[in-house]
Parts: sequence; C-alpha cells; structure tokens
Amino acid sequence: MESTPTQTVSAGSRHKKNLLIVLCLSGTYLIAEVIGGIVTNSLALLADAAHMLTDVVGLLLAFIAIKIGERKADPSRTYGYYRTEILAAVVNAVVLLGISMYVLFEAYQRFQNPPEVQSKSMLIVAGIGLIVNIIGMMILRKDSEGSLNMKGAYFEVLSDMLTSVGVMIAGVIMLTTGWYYADPLISAAIGLLIFPRTWRLLKEAINVLLEGTPKDVDIHELRKSLEQIPGVKNIHDLHVWSLTSSVNAMSGHVVKEAGYSQNQLLKTLTDTTVNNFKISHTTFQIEEEGYEENEVHL
Repeated sequence: MESTPTQTVSAGSRHKKNLLIVLCLSGTYLIAEVIGGIVTNSLALLADAAHMLTDVVGLLLAFIAIKIGERKADPSRTYGYYRTEILAAVVNAVVLLGISMYVLFEAYQRFQNPPEVQSKSMLIVAGIGLIVNIIGMMILRKDSEGSLNMKGAYFEVLSDMLTSVGVMIAGVIMLTTGWYYADPLISAAIGLLIFPRTWRLLKEAINVLLEGTPKDVDIHELRKSLEQIPGVKNIHDLHVWSLTSSVNAMSGHVVKEAGYSQNQLLKTLTDTTVNNFKISHTTFQIEEEGYEENEVHL
C-alpha cells in the first residue's frame, strides 16, 4: 500500500527567484566585461568573459531545469520531472570540470609565453566582477544547501568570484612589478581550487541518478525502527532513493504478525518513516508470513 501526498515542491523550485536575480546580474556583467575587454584590448578580460559566458549558460540551464521540474506528473512521467534538476547539476559539474582543465591548459600556454596585459583597466573591470559575484554568492549560499541544482549554480558563481580575485591579484602584481608570469600562476591555482568541489558535486548528482541511498538517510536505523513496531515480524526489500534534492522516497515489504490490523500497521509504519526520517514518499507492501518465499527480491 502506498502513501500519495500532494505534489512535493523541490528545494530548487523554492529558490528560483534568487537564481533568476543572480542570472540577471551575471548576464549584465558578462556584457560589461566583453565591452571592457574590447575597449582595453585585454585578452585576460576576454578570456574571463568566455568563462563567465559558460557560467551564465549554466545558471540559465539550472533555472530552466527548475521550471521543467515544476511540471505535474503525468501517465508517461509518474514521478513528475524532478530529475531534470539533477541532470542540470550533472551538466553544470561537467562544464565546471571542463573549465578547470581549460584554465590549467591556458596557464601552461601562458607560462611559455606570458602576454603583456593592461593591468590597470583589468583591475577595474575585475573589481566590478568581484562585487557582482559576491552579491550572487550571498543570494545563493543558503539555497545551495538543499538542492544539488542550486549547489551547481552556487559553484558557478563561486568559480567566477575566485577568477575575479585571481585576476585582481595578478593585476596588482603585474602593475607594480611587471612580472607577467603572475597571470598564469594564479590562473592555475584557481583551476585546482575549483576541481575538488566540483568533483564532489558530480558524485552526489550521479548517486541520485543511480538511485543510491541518500546521504541524509540512515537505512540501517530506518530498518531497525520499522522492525521494532508492534506487529512487524521482519522487513525485506527495503529501498530508499532520491527523486531530486531533498525529495526522498522509499519502498519496503513488511511481514505482518497475525492478529494486527493492516490499516493501523500501515499508518504506524508511514508515520514512523515520515516523522523520523527525511522521507516524503512511502510505499509499503504488507505480507503474511511465507508470502515472500515466492517473490523476486531486489
């Protein structure tokens, strides 16, 4: 028997307004950075603008994924479109990993032949970018805790912020010393710093796609709590997975002892699961002893 609550609102959907604000801020700065790079003839700014372009696309993808994820379930998508957010998180993570590797490659190229950069103009534009990215991080930081999609968007902005800081540090060094190796050196440090955070995001998103046990649910404790309920002889085929960030589901087969009301037992099982664990959708199959011997077990 199955509990069928009303449509659950995903974490990403609750924060789409903030994501849209950051998307508009980043898009506006992207245009300004391209103009600044052309006017000052700064290759560093144009390269950073290309980085910003990929991040704006990532933010847009995250927002579109939230809008698609809000669609109601239908006969062909009985769980709705929640997983769209996870797919967006995977794409964002892959893009960020690609950016990290590109930054490292570009740093290697510049070590061999460091180009001359108009440091003062670069500092001004990078400073504006730093302010924009700090504002974006402040808006998205709290939202990123409850959604992999929003976490991916947050990392996009974080990578931009680190890039702006790196550009400013390199600009100060080049402006005061004329040592143009500072640009590729700091760029390489930025690429290495982005990589591990993005790798963890990718692992979390893939775990959802593989229907792995959510990290915020202790399945052993769940099994123990359910088997302690009066009337439950044992639990088998217990599965817990995530539809999307913060929306967990479970299913299990319950062998019932004789003499207990099936409806009352089902209510106790559901209440115990929903109230004590971070699970919003439950499915229990109530069985008499011996029935499971003829079942296919997963």
